[in-house]
Amino acid sequence: MNLNNTVDIAGVHKVAGVDLAYWKEGRAEYAVCCIVVLDYHTHRIVEQTSYMDEINVPYIPGCLAFREIPLFQKAYGKLKNNPEVIFFDGNGYLHPRHMGLATHAGILLDAASVGIAKSYYKVGDADFSMPEQTEGAFTDIRVNGEIYGRALRTHAKVKPVFISVGNKIGLDTAVWMAMELTEKESHIPLPTRLADLMTHEERSVVIK
Repeated sequence: MNLNNTVDIAGVHKVAGVDLAYWKEGRAEYAVCCIVVLDYHTHRIVEQTSYMDEINVPYIPGCLAFREIPLFQKAYGKLKNNPEVIFFDGNGYLHPRHMGLATHAGILLDAASVGIAKSYYKVGDADFSMPEQTEGAFTDIRVNGEIYGRALRTHAKVKPVFISVGNKIGLDTAVWMAMELTEKESHIPLPTRLADLMTHEERSVVIK
């Protein structure tokens, strides 16, 4: 894991958002991983891809990456564009072993990665302080004095999102990019928001 920032925002042209969705058919469990690549400056979709398969790894709290990494690798392998930064719907360093999906995948790809979670994943007994109600307000999430992530208010008076470093990017840079990629329609940054919407579309087609 590389916690040093290697991302020069001026050189970022493409970013990706990643999300997964699950469903059951009888006793079998399936999931789809969706990746949406965006132009960082225009926010236009450059490419979309997905991969779905049966899940045979049981759910174990804190070990979600072992269920999701195989599907992510298959989906990522289908991409024709290489994003400079990858945003995951989930956590990175904000994890009991500092090894959330964003970190795990970032290390495997040797790529800059960020975790953006919609809900707080509590590490030990550590809680977080709610940021002020203004756009861009944040509070650092500390566990035993160490910063694990950041609660970020992307719009005034909306629920915060929880940003944590995955790999090869600094927390300040990750937060800056998340704010730049958040549009008026939602408090969720666009890469993971679009990936989330795509998972619902893909899953609905299969379940029909």
